[in-house]
Amino acid sequence: MKKWLIPVIAIAVLGIIIYSLTVGFNNTAITKQENARLTWSNVESSYQRRNDLITNLVKTVQGAADFERGTLTDVIEARSKATGITIDPSNITPEQMQQFQQAQGQVSSALSRLLVTVERYPDIKANQNFLQLQSQLEGTENRINVARNRYNEAVTDYNTYIRTFPNSIFAGWFGFDQMVRFEADAGSEDAPDVDFDF
Repeated sequence: MKKWLIPVIAIAVLGIIIYSLTVGFNNTAITKQENARLTWSNVESSYQRRNDLITNLVKTVQGAADFERGTLTDVIEARSKATGITIDPSNITPEQMQQFQQAQGQVSSALSRLLVTVERYPDIKANQNFLQLQSQLEGTENRINVARNRYNEAVTDYNTYIRTFPNSIFAGWFGFDQMVRFEADAGSEDAPDVDFDF
């Protein structure tokens, strides 16, 4: 056997191994990244469902002539601000995620104030449309939480994959960056004060 043939075979085998590793990494990273993007779309879809329900809820509540207009205005403005924020899931920055979460938190807060205010209006509380919308909103809030959790799981899977060795090297070569997770709202780590004194 010729001496030059052994190094050529060794280089060819090494080339095949490197090619297989990089192609395998690239395809798996793309699959995990697309899964994370899909779960982000599900998060957005859940928030969109809530926004659609809010529109119907506001229309139902507006029918009460003496209802506080400021409360409705807060809900409408918060919803408008939240729907104005769009994020590209392929390059979400922590700042964009924080802005998105703040806007959605303002919607949740304004919606909570609206539902508390409705308690003082027996006609609205008895309205069948309102009761159905309230029930759907509760279910939607659960869907949002589930969608956010699934997004975080998909992002964790993707981020772990691209950060482990030797994938971290390939990730740099192919331009795969970490994705941003949802974080808990500021202050949510503090337990609420409960006072049972009557």
